[in-house]
Amino acid sequence: MQKKMPLRKCIGCQEMKNKKQLIRVVKNKENQFFVDLTGKQNGRGAYICSSSECIDKAIKNKALERTFACQVPKEIYEQMQEAILKNE
Repeated sequence: MQKKMPLRKCIGCQEMKNKKQLIRVVKNKENQFFVDLTGKQNGRGAYICSSSECIDKAIKNKALERTFACQVPKEIYEQMQEAILKNE
């Protein structure tokens, strides 16, 4: 029997994708945001594709702000862009 791969929805393109293909952004209990490349940090997570188009859509639509119901620091978007450049 084959193991099921967990799927998550990208907040940019709204497509369901394999969790390992996505970048996770986490908000912890102290209301700190960070990019979680391991996918194992504690806190509320949102997932986004490793593509510039999806990040641009997320910024334009304020997807992270809606997901976490609060303001997200610009540094988080910059960290997501850096993570994409490392993956390419």
